[in-house]
Amino acid sequence: MSKSECKVCHHYCKLTENQTGLCKARKNVSGNIVAVNYGEITSIALDPIEKKPLRHFYPGSMILSVGSFGCNLKCSFCQNHEISMAGKDDVKTQYVEPENLIQIALDLKSRGNIGIAYTYNEPLISYEYVRDCAVLAKKNKLKNVVVTNGCVNEEILKEILPHIDAFNIDLKGFSKDFYEKIGGDFETVKKFIINAHAGAHIEITTLIIPDENDSEQEIVNLSEFIASIDNEIPLHISRFFPCYKMKDKKPTGVNKIYKLAEIAGKKLRYVYEGNC
Repeated sequence: MSKSECKVCHHYCKLTENQTGLCKARKNVSGNIVAVNYGEITSIALDPIEKKPLRHFYPGSMILSVGSFGCNLKCSFCQNHEISMAGKDDVKTQYVEPENLIQIALDLKSRGNIGIAYTYNEPLISYEYVRDCAVLAKKNKLKNVVVTNGCVNEEILKEILPHIDAFNIDLKGFSKDFYEKIGGDFETVKKFIINAHAGAHIEITTLIIPDENDSEQEIVNLSEFIASIDNEIPLHISRFFPCYKMKDKKPTGVNKIYKLAEIAGKKLRYVYEGNC
């Protein structure tokens, strides 16, 4: 039986007819790999821009946040696992065409909305929907924000980058071993950050998990990497709370977050503590 290869991310899933990839969102249909979650919205809300989190991109404004289902990583600490780990038959969705999403965003301008944030699950596994909506949003003078794990191939970023105004990139940790644990690819994420910075505003978030990615040396390495690109890239160091498959873990100590933020601040101009 012939297979088709999905080229969106580092997994390069080889799928037979009607087979769905690891992300649960891309499927082989008649030899073509398509996004089965295209326009299938699970979550939609008008959020403060700071919640993405973005601190240096139109602070004080609101943004329409939308998400679907599926993800190409398998983080045992995922805060949105109800949708990110779900497939098409596992969650309730509502189909929203790009034109309709743009109209919803425009109708919310009176409430301070500046555009659309593609978020909640991993938006770039259905990059076609992000692209189609972002093109229309630009034409209507709306901003486009992508909140992503950055684990997609360079060709995907090249296709959407001209239409995206800002990214928050979830840098899960700063070691190859940690990324292997969660089914990611360390080098792919680093390349994504470098290339995204060349074309848009970016901010980075790292969730600090006790005994997983919380060593001081790791934060030194992480902050040095970001500073090597631009020491004015904002870094959000966020506190972990028990969830999903890590309910037995204790929350990250507040003092730990402040200490790591202090260390990162030696290399970076803007470091923010989150969930404290």
